[in-house]
Amino acid sequence: MLRVAIIGTGNISPLHIKGYLTFPERCEIVALCDIVPEKCEEKKKTYGLDAAVYDSHKALLDGADVDLVSVCTPPFCHAEITVDCLRAGKHVIVEKPMAASLDGCDAMIAAAEAAVLSVVAQNRFRDPVRNLKRVLDSGLIGKTVHAQVDSHWWRGHCYYDLWWRGLWEKEGGGCTLNHAVHHIDMLGWMMGLPQSVCAMLSNAAHDNSEVEDVSVAVMRYAGGALAQVTSSVVHHGEEQQIIFQGEKARVSAPWKAVASLSQPNGFPQPNPSLEKELNDFYNALPALPHEGHTGQIDDVLTAIEAGAAPLIGGADGRRTVELITAIYKAASEGRTVTLPIAENDPFYTVEGILERVPRFYEKTTSAKGLGGGPITVGSDYRNKHMMGGTV
Repeated sequence: MLRVAIIGTGNISPLHIKGYLTFPERCEIVALCDIVPEKCEEKKKTYGLDAAVYDSHKALLDGADVDLVSVCTPPFCHAEITVDCLRAGKHVIVEKPMAASLDGCDAMIAAAEAAVLSVVAQNRFRDPVRNLKRVLDSGLIGKTVHAQVDSHWWRGHCYYDLWWRGLWEKEGGGCTLNHAVHHIDMLGWMMGLPQSVCAMLSNAAHDNSEVEDVSVAVMRYAGGALAQVTSSVVHHGEEQQIIFQGEKARVSAPWKAVASLSQPNGFPQPNPSLEKELNDFYNALPALPHEGHTGQIDDVLTAIEAGAAPLIGGADGRRTVELITAIYKAASEGRTVTLPIAENDPFYTVEGILERVPRFYEKTTSAKGLGGGPITVGSDYRNKHMMGGTV
């Protein structure tokens, strides 16, 4: 029986709590930690937990006997807390983004030599996303020539009134880092790192925030493929998708397969046989036993029990942060940047990033909390117009 602690009991923590409670024969939540302990008490009551409460992660590490920690805090302290937990011999699941900079990612990876480190990328544990990856790997669409990533979210003006949001120093960035991280992870998982990136950032609707609320990036890969990534919290409807155009067909999440053949004049005509082959391949793939955060928690528990590596480790989380860092660097410097990002690059560290990124507006509101109401957590990729749920 693995003993679990959750550090940070804000909006995302219920997904971790529910995930662990799915496996009562394998794990038990024994500790909760938050700089506002009342949040821990509320979670204890809501979920019927018998857990000790701590107001700092250091106090938790000193006072609690735990095997596995979920880090659900704001991004600026992911690296510090994760490194401290790993060095104390604890396994760690850390929320996205892995860290606010590549040096933080590397410190976390170095500290994980004797423990499991998994970075949350829960969409890889959704059937439509996992199955799309398998279709790409099958080679049925041929070489990928273009990818379109639409990470469209919507957040009201007051969203950035919360004390840590809207500040480069605390949030680490805007929608590119904290919302599109999901879709940029999918892109990196399916296509790897590009050779070069160009990008633009803007803040079009949130004048209470330093950070961007919309960005557009274009990435070039070896062999000539391009990917375009739109990151946004200004899109009503929050329609999210990732589309791959191959030499032979187009596939996407939410799932859609379209294939064309050339007429003698070069114009397209349908290729129904390949479309049927793609749909048959996709529909024959087995369903995952658990999806989302619960699926990733299941994978991490299995890795710990078996002494194996999790499906999503530190290198995966770092790759996503590197792609996002390249977008920030390209937009801030107004030029195309090449990958990888070296350790002597100013954008490798938080300090270097803070000196160079644009600050669109001055943040003047610092609320300890916001009003109630459900939060949106992204598409389930089964229906373009269906949100994946609320917590």
